[in-house]
Amino acid sequence: MNLTVSEGHRAALLQHLSCEVPTLFCGSFREDLTGTKDGQRGSANTFKAPDDGGMADRDPVPIPVEVRAKLAELELELSEGDITQKGYEKKRSKLIGAYFSQGPGVDPSTGQERRMPTTPSSSSRYRRRLSGSRDERYRSDVHTEAVQAALAKHRERKMAVPMPSKRRSLVVQNSMEAYTPPDTSSGSEGEGHGDEEEEGEGVDGEEEDGGGGGGGGGTSSSLEGGISMEHWISRAIHGTSSTTNTTSSTSSSSSTRSGSSGVARARLAEVLAQHVHISAHQHHLRLHHQHHQHHQRHKAENHSAPQPDVTGYTNNDRIQTEKTPSDGPLVQRQTPKYGNAELMETGDGVPVSSRVSAKIQQLVNTLKRPKRPPLREFFVDDFEELLEVQQPDPNLPKAEGSQMVAVQGEELGVVTNWPPCLEAALQRWGTISPKAPCLTTMDTNGKPLCQLTYGKLWTRSVRVAYNLMHKLGTKQEAVVRPGDRVALVFPNNDPASFMAAFYGCLLANVVPVPIEVPLTRKDAGSQQIGFLLGSCGVSAALTSDACHKGLPKSPTGEIPQFKGWPKLLWIVTDSKHLSKPPRDWFPDVKDANQETAYIEYKTCKDGGVLGVTVTRVAMLSHCQAITQACTYTEAETIVNVLDFKKDVGLWHAVLTSVMNMMHVISVPYALMKVNPLSWIQKVCQFKAKVACVKSRDMHWALVAHRDQRDINLSSLRMLVVADGANPWSISSCDAFLNVFQTKGLKSEVICPCASSPEALTVAIRRPLGEGSTPPARGILSMQGLSHGVIRVDSEEKLSVLTLQDVGHVMPGAEMCVVKLDGVPQLCQTDEIGELCVCTAATGTSYYGLTGMTKNSFEVVPVTNSGIPVSEFPFTRTGLLGFISASGLIYVAGKMEGLMVVGRRHHNADDIVATALAVEPMKFVYRGRIAVFSIEVLHDERIVVVAEQRPDSTEEDSFQWMSRVLQAIDGIHQVGVYCLALVPSNTLPKTPLGGIHLSETKQLFLEGALHPCNVLMCPHTCVTNLPKPRQKQPEIGPASVMVGNLVSGKRIAQASGRDLTQVEDNDQFLFLSEVLQWRAQSTPEHILYTLLNSRGATASSVTCLQLHKRAEKTAAMLAERGHLQDGDHIALVYPPGIDLIVAFYGCLYAGCVPVTVRPPHPQNISTTLPTVKMIVEVSRSACVMTTQVISKLLRSKEASAAVDVRTWPPILDTDELPKKKAPVLFKPSNPDMLAYLDFSVSTTGMLAGVKMSHTATSAFCRSIKLQCELYPSREVAICLDPYCGLGFVLWCLCSVYSGHQSILIPPSELEVNPSLWLWAVSHHKVRDTFCSYSVMELCTKGLGVQTDALKARGLDLSRVRTCVVVAEERPRTSLTQSFSKLFKDLGLHHRAVSTSFGCRVNLAVCLQGTSGPDPTTVFVDMRALRHDRVRLVERGSPHSLPLMESGKILPGVRIIIANPETKGPMGESHLGEIWVQSGHNASGYFSVYGDEALHSDHFNSRLSFGDTQTVWARTGYLGFLRRTELTDASGERHDALYVVGALEEAMELRGMRYHPIDIETSVIRTHKSITECAVFTWTNLLVVVVELDGSEHEALDLVPLVTNAVLEEHYLIVGVVVVVDVGVIPINSRGEKQRMHLRDGFLADQLDPIYVAYNM
Repeated sequence: MNLTVSEGHRAALLQHLSCEVPTLFCGSFREDLTGTKDGQRGSANTFKAPDDGGMADRDPVPIPVEVRAKLAELELELSEGDITQKGYEKKRSKLIGAYFSQGPGVDPSTGQERRMPTTPSSSSRYRRRLSGSRDERYRSDVHTEAVQAALAKHRERKMAVPMPSKRRSLVVQNSMEAYTPPDTSSGSEGEGHGDEEEEGEGVDGEEEDGGGGGGGGGTSSSLEGGISMEHWISRAIHGTSSTTNTTSSTSSSSSTRSGSSGVARARLAEVLAQHVHISAHQHHLRLHHQHHQHHQRHKAENHSAPQPDVTGYTNNDRIQTEKTPSDGPLVQRQTPKYGNAELMETGDGVPVSSRVSAKIQQLVNTLKRPKRPPLREFFVDDFEELLEVQQPDPNLPKAEGSQMVAVQGEELGVVTNWPPCLEAALQRWGTISPKAPCLTTMDTNGKPLCQLTYGKLWTRSVRVAYNLMHKLGTKQEAVVRPGDRVALVFPNNDPASFMAAFYGCLLANVVPVPIEVPLTRKDAGSQQIGFLLGSCGVSAALTSDACHKGLPKSPTGEIPQFKGWPKLLWIVTDSKHLSKPPRDWFPDVKDANQETAYIEYKTCKDGGVLGVTVTRVAMLSHCQAITQACTYTEAETIVNVLDFKKDVGLWHAVLTSVMNMMHVISVPYALMKVNPLSWIQKVCQFKAKVACVKSRDMHWALVAHRDQRDINLSSLRMLVVADGANPWSISSCDAFLNVFQTKGLKSEVICPCASSPEALTVAIRRPLGEGSTPPARGILSMQGLSHGVIRVDSEEKLSVLTLQDVGHVMPGAEMCVVKLDGVPQLCQTDEIGELCVCTAATGTSYYGLTGMTKNSFEVVPVTNSGIPVSEFPFTRTGLLGFISASGLIYVAGKMEGLMVVGRRHHNADDIVATALAVEPMKFVYRGRIAVFSIEVLHDERIVVVAEQRPDSTEEDSFQWMSRVLQAIDGIHQVGVYCLALVPSNTLPKTPLGGIHLSETKQLFLEGALHPCNVLMCPHTCVTNLPKPRQKQPEIGPASVMVGNLVSGKRIAQASGRDLTQVEDNDQFLFLSEVLQWRAQSTPEHILYTLLNSRGATASSVTCLQLHKRAEKTAAMLAERGHLQDGDHIALVYPPGIDLIVAFYGCLYAGCVPVTVRPPHPQNISTTLPTVKMIVEVSRSACVMTTQVISKLLRSKEASAAVDVRTWPPILDTDELPKKKAPVLFKPSNPDMLAYLDFSVSTTGMLAGVKMSHTATSAFCRSIKLQCELYPSREVAICLDPYCGLGFVLWCLCSVYSGHQSILIPPSELEVNPSLWLWAVSHHKVRDTFCSYSVMELCTKGLGVQTDALKARGLDLSRVRTCVVVAEERPRTSLTQSFSKLFKDLGLHHRAVSTSFGCRVNLAVCLQGTSGPDPTTVFVDMRALRHDRVRLVERGSPHSLPLMESGKILPGVRIIIANPETKGPMGESHLGEIWVQSGHNASGYFSVYGDEALHSDHFNSRLSFGDTQTVWARTGYLGFLRRTELTDASGERHDALYVVGALEEAMELRGMRYHPIDIETSVIRTHKSITECAVFTWTNLLVVVVELDGSEHEALDLVPLVTNAVLEEHYLIVGVVVVVDVGVIPINSRGEKQRMHLRDGFLADQLDPIYVAYNM
């Protein structure tokens, strides 16, 4: 099958084209309507039929025959590269413009719509261009057509790929604006040809469509787009799921191309104006699972900086939504902020807004396509998650042929004048014919640089040998001894010095190791070469003078030691640097023996470099075999373009040439780059008989041959194609022959050869006789090849591989093909295997590696019955192929390029070829593409990395990537796991300019590749995930209980010790009474000391002072506030003593205090709405605060965020009245409300709980007992005093217990990170409380200062308890780092512990002073996903450390219950933690009076067993475990382990995942990831990572994050969002606010650096 265009083919093509032109023309843009432009297509049902583009009503006018003929000629010119794409477009449009009526949306200059100019010809025929189309190894017209056909098939399937979002700073050529709603008409997606025109060719009518330069079809689409846009928005706002809207496709990328976008944006603004009352209604308040459409002007708490709004709805102005008058007198303006999502709702009721959700919706639609192979449904109860193993399909092609027989080459003929060794040949020619030319080298202008004769070569070699043997070191201490290895470091343009040094080494009996010149200390692969030199014991390096001068030098002029290299003595071999040998000195020339002659380096798949040793006998036999196969004769001229240091270049142009006294013309790589035709010119000039080239050199010559008239190649009898074994070299051979046949090149001259470092020359096609027909080609099915069988493809011409033979077995050799896996058993005749050869002329070992040597050089192939094929061992060649019946050898690929994906074999070169056939010239450099596989989740996954042209836009590249995926899927039936584009010239290079594959792979795995575009497709590739878990019907609670009793397991319940009343203050029911009692009994006792950022006392207060100030506050409330008993009062104070005074003032006045964090002055827009919301939800009658905050609440900045006119009265307490309250209030009933505690949970719900006086007193008593607090104690508190245990410790405990509290506001630590620890040390504090954020600040901020702190006297040895106050699973790694870090300052590791509280009970556990140390257990993370606890050993795979959350507080009882059935659970079983205690909160406080919804949170009963006790449900999963330790009462200690919040857990694949586990895995993947948060949206896992590094690292994180989550959690990440540090919102307790983050992401307000949508 020949790929050239013969005359007959030309006629057929003309005829075919002339028939096809009208349909081709219509098809070219119609198929593109459904093409993957920008991925702006959802699933099939979101599409208009292609004909809706307004094309259906236009009938094409018949085209006259002569015009058709001209068109066909044009097509042909383009396909042969005689005309540029632009010229083609222009001429074509002139020819056919008259025959088509100009419809709207059609570019008048071309008669086509303005879209990607993908005409059938331009995309399906290869177009030659001079610029950048260098490496043409992989060119094949047939393959290109096959790829285009495969793409056309995909187009019918409509695969949508959402385009990633990139921050502008990352986009070099940005063609994206902030937001484009979905297009509905055909024209609005168009793209002008302007950027495609060559200089001097304008586009006629560029501006005519009103699209303004870039124009899409403006006329039709602006109207149509406008109407459907309103429809789209109204549907979206009215909450219809966007997936059901058949008239629009969900948009993925925003664009300025569309002429309608301006109109659309204006319409959008109008529509929004009409619908604002709806969106104001949809402003969601999340009040503990409650989504009410009420007067919701509340915004959940968020402490991150305000994010720039990048939604860009109305020319980047934020939408101002006004409350309509009908909603009441409140007129409030809302700015959509972080966490707002009010423009549309998805089907599952999740409010979303903007392009982000549209893209995710599109991704969801895309993923709804059936996966290959489909996952079956499973029922698995056991938590052992087994990865699915694909069972072999019985219908797959299997080898059916008989067993092959080893093939013998012809005998190696013994010629009388063959020398006994190569040095003898050199000596002979150097003395008999000293004037005979040996080597001519060229400079970069193509002029002869140096002419080396055999006489010169002999004398120079002898001089090198003499100096190596006698002039290095001393007689006692020789530097180089016989048999030592020396490195040969010569540049590619100096073969003469190399030959002299190489033969000098042979004469001196020294082993040369030729290597590349190390240009820098960091060359790709250079380190591995260094390891090779080290392992070979190389201590000297020979080099030329010019090369020595060019090596990098240290300031002292010495050559530095390269990374990984041994210390080398550099020896310059130029004659002027060497001593002349005495006249009577001659080297000892021995016959060839088994000693090592030279070592050739080989780079492995993993990047390691091995040295292949070649003995003197093997070297000689190899030269003899080559001479016989190529029929070399004396004094022939050979042109060599190959690298002369290794492989075919070394064998033909350095070794065999000397044996036969041939004349070598060496053409360096540098000259080829300047003049690609240079080698052909040298063939003509010297009438050369033989040329050694690669297919790349043939291609370069094709690109440049037009200028040459007088080329004559008739002298060539043999053109050795060194990479003829590469399946894709065939096209270069054919094209070369096709062009140069007219210049005297005979077809039988082309001789592809196959070689490998281990087996040397494996096979070479012999020069054929004149006029004989070249052998047949193999046209094989790729499908068959992937299963390892040979099938001649008959049905589908799409996925075929055309192979040319590489001739017969070498003389004197025997060859067989063995199976790829297991025992080296002979293959069947129709099976692909690895070629193995048995001959004297191969390498003998990998230097110093006996195990690997045995595997490669001592293979014993056996038959089916186990009988060895030969008594001699074979050598593996590393080549995959087969031997035909006629004895011809075909190579289908290399072992190194083999990738086994899902049991099928794919070759990297084949994948490269397919990728390059997808319109390669436009977007990527041809020779700069790497394909390799990485192992993820127990299977290989294909990664494609290409260098992108600098002029291709974001959309173009993405378009190309999605088409590459489709092409590879269509032709190879395999998914690509990751496709990455990197900027041009950034991939690591090999010395001759190719891509260093293993280095590229290493960079990819380390996250150091810095791609500029990434497309991950784990959803399509990963088909071996564990079976989704099917929930079993729940076993009834009674059965569970009986089962536990039968198996001897106790029910999981535990309690703290009893609360006893013994102290004086325990007689008081109310805290206000305790304070009055303390003011009388110990008036001067200091209760509180507040520290400033320098550690000095800012203020302090005694019992009496606190009482007096509280009285005055109560008086002010009575006088100025006109408040009734039981009114709620918001206390908006910074952390300090004023807050405490105001709290007790409220109790004295009979009011209910509500503590509220004040707004952040630098961050009003996001923090003030939270304050407003709490004030409104708590129905506060007035706000008490300081003067500064009072002004802030009414400031101009505040009015931009909230409606400042609706604040209740604001009292500032800086100036208290002189008089005290007439009478202090005493509650009539201890169950009355004492205070309200408002907090935003980690899921973003604002929840207020009611604390009665009884509960408050019980709480204080419980803490007093647990921590042994007495008036003589001092406690340091570094917590936020606004909710939970933090508030209780800050405001209540000191008054109740009488101890002194040293108050350290956490905000002061930002100024002085060591403040807290200094305070603890200075005040000799034994008990201290902090939050995780404080601990993290100390760990990060003081990590390197511990020695300095110790020197300044900081001492933590007195600390008995350091408790982290939290409402989450203990962060073991943080507490351990903190303990280790400050161990040197005296901190005991047992001192650090955590507490646990939640909304229903603010403190369930707290470590306290006495009792056993907190324990840590390790559980199996996979079992946890199935709601089971399985304890494992530390360090075992999938283990997760869980630390006990502190000891259960006195008066608290705990039981573990099943959250669904409410039945009790057994010990060490995972369930919901239920708690019963005197200090449980008494219920939620809500505006709406519908607390009944959540009444079971506070009064639940077990469904079986003890059904009388009333419990509160914490909403947290955990388990109880009885330990071996004993507590104070002598009982065995029960430890509570908290696993995570139920409402935060994610249900994926039928399993329960806790976000923190996935986040921990992600943070470990790359050093630049500082924080991570995950959430789900419509069953897609979204991972947000904070990047602390250059923005160019952002795309490196996408594959790493995807891999880590797949490997460790068996989950596929749907979206990866890379953001700046500090974007993930964190609350005052240091907990991530994942739901805020989700809202911000969906509303497109995170300003991400990069968003990747995994396919």
